[in-house]
Amino acid sequence: MNLRTLLQGAVAGAAVLTGASMANAQALEEITIAYFLEWPMPFQYAKVNGTYDEALGVRVNWVSFDAGTAMSAAMASGDVHMSVSQGVPPFVVATSAGQDLQIVDVAVSYADNDNCVVASGLEIDQDTAGDLAGKKVAVPLGTAAHYGFLRQMDHFGIDLASLEIVDMAPPDGAAAIANGQVDMACGWGGSLRRMKEFGNVLLTGAEKEALGILVFDVTSAPASFVAENPDLVAAFLRVTADANAAWNDGSGVEEMLPVIAMDAGMDIDATRDTLATFVFPSVEDQLSDAWLGANAPSFMKGVADVFVESGSIPSSLDSYADTINLGPLMSLSEM
Repeated sequence: MNLRTLLQGAVAGAAVLTGASMANAQALEEITIAYFLEWPMPFQYAKVNGTYDEALGVRVNWVSFDAGTAMSAAMASGDVHMSVSQGVPPFVVATSAGQDLQIVDVAVSYADNDNCVVASGLEIDQDTAGDLAGKKVAVPLGTAAHYGFLRQMDHFGIDLASLEIVDMAPPDGAAAIANGQVDMACGWGGSLRRMKEFGNVLLTGAEKEALGILVFDVTSAPASFVAENPDLVAAFLRVTADANAAWNDGSGVEEMLPVIAMDAGMDIDATRDTLATFVFPSVEDQLSDAWLGANAPSFMKGVADVFVESGSIPSSLDSYADTINLGPLMSLSEM
């Protein structure tokens, strides 16, 4: 069975998900999904081949963004119906402010692909991190990179008030550290790779995880959209899960890789290297206590409390359990 035949199974599986919500989806005629460029993921193979359009029965428009905060804004305005690979911190920022968003799956885990880079000319490492005091830092505020930055500064005992923090999207931060405008820049994906050409990270992904600095993205959507279209959301997650499975077991890698690279706007070697740092949890893993079943709500509360303590947001929710909707994902495991 080739990969195209395998992914057609996602279409057949989605056909089982019928009901009022799919009728509503037909009335929509089209939906818009947010994603990131230079952030290669298996779903892009299905995106390019039109598998989502066929499985959902509607035209799927795809719009790229620079940061998860912009995704939140687009979902708030109604311009975007779902976001793939939105970082947990921007999701937490939005829901803490009252935006009614829900997590419907874990898109990817990537501790080694989101970090802060110190300009090489400063010759600052873990042992001399205190020398960052007084330096200028480019940080995309309200994102996973921002959260990681705050946790690292706390770990190294660096007073945030001693830093000049500038809000910059990762591509701008990469350009700023390249031309010497900032001393440290934080970001992910292609921007992080470019940053590393001009500096070094203070902590590796494994070192961050040992400190409890987790880095993962989710698929998110307005709660009203999920409530009105649960079968459509489940069909979307089915296609994604099947693409992830084909990548994870190795059966689809060689066929998928060039398609993903093209869609991500990257060369094949960079795409392969980036994907090697990514983990795509199975549906069963996502539903377990290690992920959405238990750990995710407490992790989000921790993220929110860090943002509150740093003055980045005024307050947090008492609990983030209600921001996770397992219904569409659970329907996949029951099929």
